[in-house]
Amino acid sequence: MGMKGKIALGAVVGVAVIAAVSANADDSKDGGSGSGKGTSASAAHRPGSKQDTGAGKDAGGKAAQKKKAAFGGDGEFQVGSDIKPGTYRTTGNTDGMCYWERAKDASGEMDSILANDNVSGASYVTIQAGDKLFKSNGCADWEAVAAKAKGSPASSMDGDGGMFKVGTDIAPGTYKSAGNSDDSCYWERTKDAEHGLDSIIANNNVKGTAVVTIGAGDAYFKTTGCGNWKKTA
Repeated sequence: MGMKGKIALGAVVGVAVIAAVSANADDSKDGGSGSGKGTSASAAHRPGSKQDTGAGKDAGGKAAQKKKAAFGGDGEFQVGSDIKPGTYRTTGNTDGMCYWERAKDASGEMDSILANDNVSGASYVTIQAGDKLFKSNGCADWEAVAAKAKGSPASSMDGDGGMFKVGTDIAPGTYKSAGNSDDSCYWERTKDAEHGLDSIIANNNVKGTAVVTIGAGDAYFKTTGCGNWKKTA
C-alpha cells in the first residue's frame, strides 16, 4: 500500500465528543481506531489549505525564522540511530499529501502502526524512545522542537492550518470559526503530540459556526477544513 494512499488511523472525524470518541471505520491516529472518513487519532486532512501558516509564517502570519531541519520529509528513519526520540514539527504542507507514521517495528503491517496522520498545514509529532521506525512521505522537512519552546502566540489561525502549539503558536482562550458549510470542519484539543486516543481532550465535527475554548493547560489545537478562527475572549 503506497504511503500517500494510506488512511490515517485512529478515530475522530464524524465522532464529535471525547466521551464518544469511538472507532467506526475499517482501520484503526494513535494506535487506535478508525473513523468513517479515515483519520488518525486526530483527523485526516483535506487537501488544500486556505492559507499556509507554516511556510515562513507563524499562526498570526508573522515572518518566522527558518529552523534547521532535523530530517527530511521523505523516508523511513530508525529511532535511536537515524533520528532521536523527541518532538518534531513539519510546516508548509499545502496539498494534503503529507503522511507520517510511528511504528513499533519495520514489518510494514497494519498492526505495527502506533499512530499516523495525513497533514495539511503543520503537524507536531512526539516520537517515543520505544518507537522503532518513523515514516514520512510527501512532507516538508521536520525540525526539532525544544521542550520549552517560546513564541509570540497569535489570536487567530488558519482553519485548515493543521496543528498549533498552545502558548507558542496560539494563545489560549475562546475562538470562533464561521462559514463552515458542511461537516468537514474538524477541531481537536490535545494534551500531547503522541496522537493516541488518550491524547484527545475534546473534539468535534462542525457545520455552521464553531466555538471552542482552548485551555491554558492544553498542549495543542488541531483544525482542518474549517473557516479561519478568531479569538473572542
